[in-house]
Amino acid sequence: MRNEGLGSWPARRARKTPDRPALVQTRGTQGDITLTYARLHERTTRLAHALRARGVRRGDRVAYLGPNHHTFLETLFAAGVLGGVFVPLNTRLAAAEIDYQLHDSGARVLVYAPGHQDVVDGLATARPDTLLPLGPDYESRLAASSTDPIDETVTGDDLCLIMYTSGTTGRPKGAMLTHANLTWNAVNVLIDQDLRADERALVAAPLFHAAGLSMLTLPVLLKGGACVLTDGFDPERALETIARHRVTFMFGVPTMFDLMTRQPAWESADLSSLRLLNCGGAPVPVPLIRAYQRRGLVFQQGYGMTEAAPGVLFLDAEHAVPKAGSAGVPHFFSDVRVVRPDMSEVDVGEVGEVVVRGPHVSPGYWGLPEETAATFAGGWLHSGDAARVDADGHVTIADRIKDMYISGGENVYPAEVESALLAHPDIVECAVIGVPDGRWGEVGLAVVVPRDGARLDPERVRAFLAPALAKYKIPKSVVAVRELPRNASGKLLKHQLRTRYASHESHPRKDTQR
Repeated sequence: MRNEGLGSWPARRARKTPDRPALVQTRGTQGDITLTYARLHERTTRLAHALRARGVRRGDRVAYLGPNHHTFLETLFAAGVLGGVFVPLNTRLAAAEIDYQLHDSGARVLVYAPGHQDVVDGLATARPDTLLPLGPDYESRLAASSTDPIDETVTGDDLCLIMYTSGTTGRPKGAMLTHANLTWNAVNVLIDQDLRADERALVAAPLFHAAGLSMLTLPVLLKGGACVLTDGFDPERALETIARHRVTFMFGVPTMFDLMTRQPAWESADLSSLRLLNCGGAPVPVPLIRAYQRRGLVFQQGYGMTEAAPGVLFLDAEHAVPKAGSAGVPHFFSDVRVVRPDMSEVDVGEVGEVVVRGPHVSPGYWGLPEETAATFAGGWLHSGDAARVDADGHVTIADRIKDMYISGGENVYPAEVESALLAHPDIVECAVIGVPDGRWGEVGLAVVVPRDGARLDPERVRAFLAPALAKYKIPKSVVAVRELPRNASGKLLKHQLRTRYASHESHPRKDTQR
C-alpha cells in the first residue's frame, strides 16, 4: 500500500477489525445507521471511484457542506484515497461566504446535504464542476461504483485538507493541513488521553471545526473505537444519547457542558459510561468543573488552533482543579514557548506570545504567501495569543494580544476580566473591551448578557469584581445587551463592539488611585 495518508485508514482498520462498529449515525425515530470498519472501507472506496469518474485527480479540492454525518467522513477519506484535498465548509455560513471559500479553494466537487440546496442555488461565482447532493443520487453513484483498490501514492507531506479559520476581522484564511499534521495530532491525543479500542465517542461538536474532527473523531477511528454522530447539539438529546449508546468519550466547548447541567434530567441522567470529558475553546469555569465532579466526572481541557491541527496544550484530569484556568502543558510531540517580541522566553508570570512548533503544525495558508511568512516566521507558528507560564510549566492564556488594552500604564487582558464576570450568577455571557478615557487613556467596558429575568445593577457588578481583580482591571462601565455579536462559527466579534462603543464615555469618578 503506497498511501500513507488518511485515505488509507479505512482499509488499514478494516483488515484489523472489520466487524467492529466505526460510525453510528443517530436519526431519532428513523433508527440509527451503523457502519462497521469493513463497510466504511467499502463505501469510501466506491466514493473514490465515483469521484475519479468525474475527473477528480491528485491535488483537486473536494468540498463538503452538511451537518455531522457519516458521508462527511466518507468524503474526507475518499479524497485522501485519490490524493485529493478535502475542504469542509461551515454550515452556518451564508451563501456569499460559502461562495468565497469555494472560489478561494478552487473546489472541483461539492458534496452537500439537501438542506443546503438554497445555498448551493445561490452560489454566484464558484459553482464547482460537479455537484453531488446527498440522498438517493449519492447512494446510487456509490452502488454503481467499483470496490477495487485504488493504489495512489500519498505521503505524509501531501496536503490533506484546507480548513478555513473563522475570520473575526476579515476574510477567513485557509489553513493547509497535511496528512502528517493530522496523524501526529491524533498520536498526541492517543498519548495524552489514553484512548481505548472500545471507546464510544459522542460527536456532537461540528466536524467542520478542527476540534470536533481532530481532537475527537480521528483519534477514536485511528484507535478502532466507534463514533456516535449527531447532526447538531441538543443538551437534552445529548444526555439521552450518552445513556442509550453507553458513550465513554465526549468533546465540547464549556457552553455545551453547561447547557447539559441545566436540563431537568441532569441529576438523574445515566452518565455511568462516561470516562473522558474533553473541553476546549475557552477555560472551563470552576463552578462547571464542580458540577461534573458531583457526578463523578472530571474535565480534561486544552488549547489549540486550526493551524496546529489543532492541539497545542493539554491539562489532564489530575490538574483540572489545582490548575483551573490553565491550558496545561504542551502535547507530547509539540514544542511550545511563551516569548517576548525578540523571541526570548518570558520569566515566570510574565506575559508573552505563544509560539508553537511540531509535526502537527500547518505549512501555511492556502494562496497567501505573505500571511504565511508572517505567521510562521522563523519556523514557529506565532499564535497571536498572550499567555503566562507558572513555575510548574503550566501555561495560562491571557487573551488575544490585539485585545489587550492599556489603562493608566497597566496592561489589561480582557479574558481575565471576563472570567471573573462569568462567576456572577446573573451573567451568562460577556465581553470586555477598552474604550477611550481622558484620565487613564483607556478603561474597561463590560458588555454583558444577563440571565433571563435578571436585572443587573452596574455598580453591584463592579463591586462583585472587587475581591477578584485589581482596581485598574475592573470595568468602569457595564452595559447589558440581549446578545453579543458573533460570526457564523460562533466566535465573538469584538471589533464590532469596539466600533459600536468607540465614543462611549465612562462615568466620571473621583477615584484617582489605580
